[in-house]
Amino acid sequence: MDGLDGQINPFMDLDQMGKCQAYYIWIDGSGQGLRGKTKTLLQPTMNPDDLPVWNFDGSSTGQSLGENSDIYIKPVACFRDPFRRGENILVMCETLDHEGNVHPTNKRRSCYENMEKCKDLHPWFGIEQEYTMFDYTGRHPYGWPANGYPGPQGPYYCAVGSNRVKGRKIVEAHYRACLYAGIKIAGSNAEVMPSQWEYQVGPCEGIEMGDHLWVSRWILQRIAEEFNVVISFDPKPIPGDWNGAGCHTNISTLPMREEGGLEHIYEAIKLMGEKHVEHIMDYDPTGGEDNKRRLTGLHETARFVPGVEVGVARAGKYEFNRGRNREIGIQ
Repeated sequence: MDGLDGQINPFMDLDQMGKCQAYYIWIDGSGQGLRGKTKTLLQPTMNPDDLPVWNFDGSSTGQSLGENSDIYIKPVACFRDPFRRGENILVMCETLDHEGNVHPTNKRRSCYENMEKCKDLHPWFGIEQEYTMFDYTGRHPYGWPANGYPGPQGPYYCAVGSNRVKGRKIVEAHYRACLYAGIKIAGSNAEVMPSQWEYQVGPCEGIEMGDHLWVSRWILQRIAEEFNVVISFDPKPIPGDWNGAGCHTNISTLPMREEGGLEHIYEAIKLMGEKHVEHIMDYDPTGGEDNKRRLTGLHETARFVPGVEVGVARAGKYEFNRGRNREIGIQ
């Protein structure tokens, strides 16, 4: 615990004497973890181009390259800081090596370049981020019985009541903090497994999809600190007859959203199907091993690599919703 026993920090209302705090955030060498540190600004700004490039020791984050462990962090997106408030900001950064080249763990740069190539298609993304709460040890699901398991899945999804829902205060705090920060959070709900939740980010166009998602994850984990709770994005945190946690991606382009868009949806599914195995491996920092634990064909998932199945409103498939905003959902 932090020694304040849940009380408000009495020093956070001190005058900052005209200066601001910028919390630089980056993705570490695991491809999953977030790191960050604070820099003093002499004047407020919400423009990442106004902020200096900074650095950190990559030997402590799994990002050191050879003898020179300096890694540079370049600001790419700014958000209001819901913890320090005022004119203080959160800053999403990309990583560069000590010569200023794109670091091997920097996946954002190639994503940005590809988004620029297709910007005339106005790609919209909607992300459904599932996660599981654990107690302070990170090993026991939050609110589960000390010995044994809760009742079978069924009554927990979108439920209400202390016998069915655990952690709502964290969920509500995260939602409000994201709104304050400027994250395009769109909704939230309790999930199928107890102590598991989902929130949605979007619609976001182009590269802002990744920036908003990663900063929303950082905010969630930072909120959970206040409750002495650990957030897990593990795809299958509890073995057995329990749902896993995914990050479902819904995408549409302008032609898909216009009259006759269904033809474009099927064409996109065909093209993605040809890259299915490559994608299922690439979108997992462990080369597919973590996805394999979740994608069993059970618990609302597709099987790991069976080929592509297409359906309307079918969980666990490449899917689309016909309506005003057509989507291709990839799980």
